[in-house]
Amino acid sequence: MSQHTLFDKVWDLHKVKDLPGGSSQIFIGLHLIHEVTSPQAFGNLRDKNLQVRFPSRTVATVDHIVPTDNQSRPFKDILAEQMIDTLEKNCRSNKIKFFNIGSGNQGIVHVVAPELGLTQPGMTVACGDSHTSTHGAFGSIAFGIGTSQVRDVLASQTLIMNKLKVRKIFCSNKLSQGVYAKDLVLHIINKLGVKAGVGFAYEFSGPAISALSMEERMTICNMSIEGGARCGYINPDEKTFNYLKNKECAPSGDQWTEAVNWWKSLASNKKAVYDDVIEIDASKIEPTITWGITPGQSIGVNEKIPELEAIEKDDQYIAGEAYEYMGFNPGQEIKGIPVDVCFIGSCTNGRISDLRIAAEILRNRKVAPHIKAFVVPGSEMVAKEAINEGLDKIFIDSGFQWREPGCSMCLAMNPDKLIGNQISASSSNRNFKGRQGSPSGRTLLMSPAMVAAAAITGKVTDAREFIKP
Repeated sequence: MSQHTLFDKVWDLHKVKDLPGGSSQIFIGLHLIHEVTSPQAFGNLRDKNLQVRFPSRTVATVDHIVPTDNQSRPFKDILAEQMIDTLEKNCRSNKIKFFNIGSGNQGIVHVVAPELGLTQPGMTVACGDSHTSTHGAFGSIAFGIGTSQVRDVLASQTLIMNKLKVRKIFCSNKLSQGVYAKDLVLHIINKLGVKAGVGFAYEFSGPAISALSMEERMTICNMSIEGGARCGYINPDEKTFNYLKNKECAPSGDQWTEAVNWWKSLASNKKAVYDDVIEIDASKIEPTITWGITPGQSIGVNEKIPELEAIEKDDQYIAGEAYEYMGFNPGQEIKGIPVDVCFIGSCTNGRISDLRIAAEILRNRKVAPHIKAFVVPGSEMVAKEAINEGLDKIFIDSGFQWREPGCSMCLAMNPDKLIGNQISASSSNRNFKGRQGSPSGRTLLMSPAMVAAAAITGKVTDAREFIKP
């Protein structure tokens, strides 16, 4: 088993006790909740006459079901209105901090917590959402959990878990211009597979990771779960500390200095022992796009959809399923495939840096006439910053719709949905069948830059064609 890694250190610091059968009871430092996975959990507490153990360690926002075109209440969708109303009541009755629409801090849970400084190195973080792994970018270990576990954390502030193995993914060299964190993580998932991370925590390291901004690191950790890992993390460094400094919920004064010294001690030791080590050469990666129905089915923009015999035998069945569902042919070039909808947003790529990159490509350019294109800021804070910088105007002038914060078409639990078998160029995290709201809708995952390029040309295009050297 691994030794002296950040994962080991944080696990040991939060372990309440070992349990029969090999599992452990782990204290959760930060619990994030939203409107979808919390109602039944609160109901279970009421049924058992239990109270929320530490309300101050739970923070709520609303993101999955909120409409992004018109957020006036009551929502047109009766079920969505019931869900936000239930969350409001549960937070009020349990004295839980709730970032509601109009608070200035509402947004996607995995965008809001980092930008407020709630997520910090050395924490254990849990949320009823699979992409909680995002928070590992700060040197925390963060777990997506189910509704019954949300109940357990509310009632006890702990989880029962088996300790994970740790795989180090060392990313050598650096990404080239026009290649982004999204391309890197899609490449990693493709090379390792969507099941390779089962039973593992992923530690991302190396020069390519160190060179990334904090928001890019969040993109990497966000999609750890798509590679099968329970969590992904990056050791904290000066970029981490600079990002957190002066954030609303970050330590300040003398406590800041003490916190930074402690955070530094948590990084994996130079002689740490890992259960597995993988090396990826980041310099060889080009803009990467999914062609199939899992995040692992991806290729570089200049590559062709693989022939069946070129695919690992265990993956050939789902590849055949992907060919049929997507309507693509083995050997077909990915570049030039026409798209219908272009979506920029989600907890993967809805942050201010993502919007800046896409806006720069769209500046003084127009969206192709037949394309429906829209951008959804990850939070009210992101939206405010983008508007202050004039990014909203660039998007609108190009032909994009400027929307209100929310999860939007990432999972389509709201009015933003594909229609029929439309093809979406999406900066989100999953391309499963029906993921974006239509049973026959098709999703191509790519970076915000690539989505912007596709919107201009109406087809999959190498974004580097629009980037000045």
